[in-house]
Amino acid sequence: MLSSRFLFFFLLSLIPFSSSNGIQDAFHGCISSILAPHTFFTPNDTAFIPLLHSRAINLRFTTPSTPKPDLIFTPLNETHIQTAVICAKKLGIHLRFRSGGHDYEGISYTSVMDPPFVVIDLSKMRAVNVDVAGNSVWAEVGATIGEVYYWVAEKSKTLGVPAGICTSLGVGGLVTGGGYGAMMRKYGIAADNALDAKIINANGEILDRKSMGEDVFWAIRGGGGGSFGAIVSWKLKLVPVPATVTVFDVTRTLEQNATKTLYKWQQVGNEIDQDLFARVIIKATDGTTNRTITTTYNALFLGGANQLLEITNRKFPELGLAKVDCIEMSWIESVLFIAGYPRNTPPSVLLTGKPTFLNSFKAKSDFVKTPISETGLEGIWKILFEKESPFMIWNPYGGKMSEIPESSIPFPHRKGILFKIQYVTTWTDSGSETESDHVGVIQKLYKYMGQYVSMNPREAYVNYRDLDLGMNDKNGRNTSFEKASLWGRRYFKDNFKRLVTIKTEFDPNNFFSHEQSIPILG
Repeated sequence: MLSSRFLFFFLLSLIPFSSSNGIQDAFHGCISSILAPHTFFTPNDTAFIPLLHSRAINLRFTTPSTPKPDLIFTPLNETHIQTAVICAKKLGIHLRFRSGGHDYEGISYTSVMDPPFVVIDLSKMRAVNVDVAGNSVWAEVGATIGEVYYWVAEKSKTLGVPAGICTSLGVGGLVTGGGYGAMMRKYGIAADNALDAKIINANGEILDRKSMGEDVFWAIRGGGGGSFGAIVSWKLKLVPVPATVTVFDVTRTLEQNATKTLYKWQQVGNEIDQDLFARVIIKATDGTTNRTITTTYNALFLGGANQLLEITNRKFPELGLAKVDCIEMSWIESVLFIAGYPRNTPPSVLLTGKPTFLNSFKAKSDFVKTPISETGLEGIWKILFEKESPFMIWNPYGGKMSEIPESSIPFPHRKGILFKIQYVTTWTDSGSETESDHVGVIQKLYKYMGQYVSMNPREAYVNYRDLDLGMNDKNGRNTSFEKASLWGRRYFKDNFKRLVTIKTEFDPNNFFSHEQSIPILG
């Protein structure tokens, strides 16, 4: 096998120094020595647009006016990615890497930076290798977390992975941004449970945890994707799960004391037993006589129904959880339940890698440290009543999340956080007025919530990327630390400074960059 260094110089000898044939011919010529059938797609190919849109979960970025790549390359192995990186660096081509396509602002497959750019679509790199004896799993970045869950459950009924709720998320982007899930209060987020990784740097070298060094390994676990290199695969820890877990969906409306119940949830959600994760989905709906607010408590408990009822009756009686609400099942079945699949959906659906919804959407995030008063909640209801589509998801923190230091990995949202808020608005109609209308109501809600959420900085979750918070200069390079701090401190707090230092040393020419990539010093 060729060494990375030999491969680098070998490929350089193949690259024409003239770009007169255009980006597609130049890139094609450079990677021709490793090019496999059906891996290179240009806009002239009939498969180009379907492939580009195949993993784009946000339809906002699939319109005719959305900037398109000059080509898409779908590598089959590590060597293919190495070659793409080396060629792009020599030819001055900007790369975007896409695993699951869930990037909220479409950064993994679009660009507002100076063209040209190429999308490296990693959807064909989906190998998952489960090591039950070693309590670990290696997963290539193109695999979805649902596929990882499935193959782990095939090997063991009492091991699981503390990772994402949305099963069509690509492993690559999930872990680089953090990766919260229904077992986070027990085991932390996915990035907390990353044991090793393989990454390709700007020189085309493949590095593991030992060869990349602990600083870089720290940075890629929650520091956001697309800043340090091309992640090839992750090694994640497997954790114990009971043979039987319990789930429930309980909805309370305004007529059923939803406001008082939610006020109490804010006080107990982060302190209740760490085996219980009970998030709340909040939206305005049409009631029997008038519009109302529904608060749905969507929960996983790592144990049986009787134990769950004892806990909720003692610590959260306001919910009124009853035995009839509780459903006992296996852990893999709970993955489907929490993700919103219909009951009795077979786990094999996870192998399709398809999202459960596709629409246009805009999302934002916040973190809350002090319970919002009932009066404050009523102000939220007024804004939600204005439109049909906005909804909120409140995810409880506490438990293990409060025990892990803020500086353990770049993801800093730890002790003192009661819950995280995700604001979402969706639409299916096309047109700029429709988008502006929906985005406007989310911004109004976000502005109103400023008085109730974390401040200095007002924190945000990098895996809910939000370009409203500010972005790098148009060319994406040599952005000042001060300008990038507008969004960097919101995502990473004081960890942002360390990320910039590591980035400057590991990728000094800023080869891996995008609209909100970690900048270099100088």
